[in-house]
Amino acid sequence: MTSAKLFFGSNIRFLRERRKLTQEDFAEQLGVTRVKLAAIEAGRTENPSAVDLIKFSDFFGLSIDNLFRIDLRGVGELPLRELEAGNELYIKGTNLRVLAISTDKANKENVEYVPVKAKAGYRSGYANPEFIASLPKFSVPGLPQTGTFRMFPTTGDSMLPVPEGADVICRYVEDWTAIKPGTLCIVILDGEQDFVFKKVTVLPEENKMLLESLNRAYEPYEISAGDVLEIWKFHSYFSKDVPERVSEVQHISQTMDTILKQLNMIQEKIGIIPDNSRI
Repeated sequence: MTSAKLFFGSNIRFLRERRKLTQEDFAEQLGVTRVKLAAIEAGRTENPSAVDLIKFSDFFGLSIDNLFRIDLRGVGELPLRELEAGNELYIKGTNLRVLAISTDKANKENVEYVPVKAKAGYRSGYANPEFIASLPKFSVPGLPQTGTFRMFPTTGDSMLPVPEGADVICRYVEDWTAIKPGTLCIVILDGEQDFVFKKVTVLPEENKMLLESLNRAYEPYEISAGDVLEIWKFHSYFSKDVPERVSEVQHISQTMDTILKQLNMIQEKIGIIPDNSRI
C-alpha cells in the first residue's frame, strides 16, 4: 500500500517563512546546522532525529503529529494560531483534516465502499487519494446532491435492530460540534481500534465523545476526541436480511415496560417511591 503523504519539510519551511526568519537565523536559534535545516525543508531527510523533532515542536508550539500529518499551508491563520496556543482542535474534526475522494467521468463524487478487509488500510490511508481510488465504488440513487457519502460494513449485534452485517451509507461530517446528541454515526478510530457504528454525543468541554449502542445489552462508553480520524453521519443501510416479525413475547414485554414506566410516573407524582426490586 502507498505510504501516507507527510508534510514535515514543507511545514517547517512554511512556519519559518511565516516568522520571517532566514535559514541561517532559524538554524542558529534552533541549534542545528543550516545544511541540515535545508535538507529537512527540501524533504531530503526522511527520518529526522527525535532530538531535532522535539526542537521543531517546541519552537513552533505544535505537536510532532501535526507537523507531519497536516499541510499547514492550507489551514488558515486563525486555526493555526489556535494550534500554536495549544488548542488541538480535534473536536472540530476536519477543520484540520483533508478528505480524499474519487469522482466519476462526469466529475461526480463516487460512493466508496470500505470492505472489512480494507479496514486496517483505511486507518492509515484515509487521507491518501491513491488508496481511496482503489476502493470499490458505487452510484447510489436518491442520495442528496450535496455532501460526501461512503459505505461501511457493520459487524456484531450492538446496533440491533439494524441487522448484523448490514452495509451503512453515511455522510461525511466536517464539524463534529454540529452533531446533535445521540446521532447515529460511523466513527473511524486511530491505531488498532475498530470502526464503530454508534449513537454519538460530543462532549466538547472534556474533549471526549460518548458512544452508545442501540442494543441495550451493551454499556455506553467514552473515547478521546483525539483518537477519532473521521465521523460519518448515518443516512441509510442495505441488508439482505428480512426484519423479523415481533414475537408475542416481545410484544408483551414491550407493553409491560410501557405500563411500568407510566405507573412509576404516576407514583412519583403522588409522592410514592416505587419499589422496583419487586418487579
